[in-house]
Amino acid sequence: MDNPRSDRVRSVAALSKRSVRARTGRFAVEGPQGVREAVRHAPASVRDVYLTAEAMARYAADIVEPARAARLWVHEVTPEVLAAMAETDAPQGVLAVVEAAAPTLEDVLAGGPRILVLLTHVRDPGNAGTVIRGADAAGADAVLVSEASVDVFSPKVVRSTAGSLFHLPVVTGLDVDATLARLRGAGVRTYAADGSGTTLLPDADLSGPHCWVMGNEAWGLDDAVRDTCDEVVRVPIHGLAESLNLAMAATVCLYASAAHR
Repeated sequence: MDNPRSDRVRSVAALSKRSVRARTGRFAVEGPQGVREAVRHAPASVRDVYLTAEAMARYAADIVEPARAARLWVHEVTPEVLAAMAETDAPQGVLAVVEAAAPTLEDVLAGGPRILVLLTHVRDPGNAGTVIRGADAAGADAVLVSEASVDVFSPKVVRSTAGSLFHLPVVTGLDVDATLARLRGAGVRTYAADGSGTTLLPDADLSGPHCWVMGNEAWGLDDAVRDTCDEVVRVPIHGLAESLNLAMAATVCLYASAAHR
């Protein structure tokens, strides 16, 4: 494929827009790490894989052969075509179009989860993606995302997950109040991670099923949400730092949970 102005190229490039992703149910994954994980862990969702000739040779074992073994469409394209498809200036010669998974909260609860994290009003793509990556690394069962949060299938979020988006369920579009009520009904305790908490993280009882509730990067958790949670937990600060950012705090909390698992 060598025409950067073709309809196919334009349709892939259009996936950088949220409205197009919502309409098509598809999103783009750029770079070898994300594409490799999509091919390896979610091949049924991968529609097309695009690579330059150089990338075809470099990632033959990691991407091309597994993709062809899964009977996926693998296309060789020119660097100009890939650049026209990608949002980034340096997509490293690899891009895939993937159908967005749509797990539900009920799907997650049916699996008897032990560790969850709920993002409420999280707007920064890097933070959202890093929380998903941290949740994956800590062995969380799922990431829950409120309807007011960033689109997890946006290019920046997808890149910052480093492939973890394909390793665990990510439930999106949730109403926060309804989600907290449903978690409580399923026997999952909810812990608001907030600097105002009177319980320090090392003192929190994380032995049972629980969900960390994380707030907005700028203003934290709404008072009503914080008050609805079973407990408000604070990460202790031992040095002079005023606070941890959202992604760091979430990862610290999730690893504390993992230690009890």
